[in-house]
Amino acid sequence: MAAMHLLVPFAAPLSDAGRAALSTLQLPRLQALLARLGEPRRDDGDEWSLSPPHERALAREAGLAGVADGLVPLAALEARRAGLAAPGSPEGWAWLWPAHWRLGTEQVSLHDPAALRLDEAQSRALLEVVAPLFLSEGFELHYRLPHAWLARHDALSGLPTASVDRVIGRNVDRWLGADPRGRLLRRLQNEVQMLLHDHPLNVQRESRGELPVNSLWVGGTGCAPAADLPPSLRVDDRLRAPALAEDWEGWSRAWAALDAGPIAEWAGRDTTGPEARLTLCGERSSASWSLTGDASPRLARLLRGWSASARRSRAIALLETL
Repeated sequence: MAAMHLLVPFAAPLSDAGRAALSTLQLPRLQALLARLGEPRRDDGDEWSLSPPHERALAREAGLAGVADGLVPLAALEARRAGLAAPGSPEGWAWLWPAHWRLGTEQVSLHDPAALRLDEAQSRALLEVVAPLFLSEGFELHYRLPHAWLARHDALSGLPTASVDRVIGRNVDRWLGADPRGRLLRRLQNEVQMLLHDHPLNVQRESRGELPVNSLWVGGTGCAPAADLPPSLRVDDRLRAPALAEDWEGWSRAWAALDAGPIAEWAGRDTTGPEARLTLCGERSSASWSLTGDASPRLARLLRGWSASARRSRAIALLETL
């Protein structure tokens, strides 16, 4: 059996409604698993960091334990996998997410780019529209996904940016940043907004009852690291979409499926085999265990004597710290 590291983003929310849903979760496999394990290794932070806990965990997996906030190079990692960036290259990369900025009475918030449901044809057409603005400033753009493009430019190598997972559903002003190195990108964002306003592509989307693409979000900035993410890493992001949409009923169902599937698989591994690691990430912090390194026989014997309700309380209490 091969080594495995299961990484779970959005395992715990911060909103009142999300906390209420968390308190009612029934996670028997996780509960039983925690009874076998000792105290986790933690990465504690707050909800205002540019890089959320799951992205900081990815940075550690790529050998970037000391990476600065807002500089987890997720775009460069993708560019490396696509053969666009050499390992250790100083070129700067970023994700560009075609986005809908929702104008409210008191703030402008970001709609989840993936929820725009762009198809490849629509996305490529939008990329063709905005590309000349970026090319004129020395950027190189590459289509990767309908909801995400790659950009290369030297200015992106050391420019901290907020993860799109931090901004969705929130006031964009809080996350735009005031770093003077970002002035070029902020100007390009403004020009994109003017270019896409009432553009025929958006007129067609709105005629179909779809949200217009009226801006971009920039994130995942940095340079390609020397090492890639290990093949043993498995990111299960099924909690992400319902959490960002504040669909707590859907999030609870997704957690139940996660508990019955990957968590049960992880818990069933032999402690004498290759290392199995589990990392649960909330909006502030993460907790990580190793099945071969963190198990404490004395603690396990103690916890086996706990009632089921006590084990449940420990699991929920731990998630509430994330």
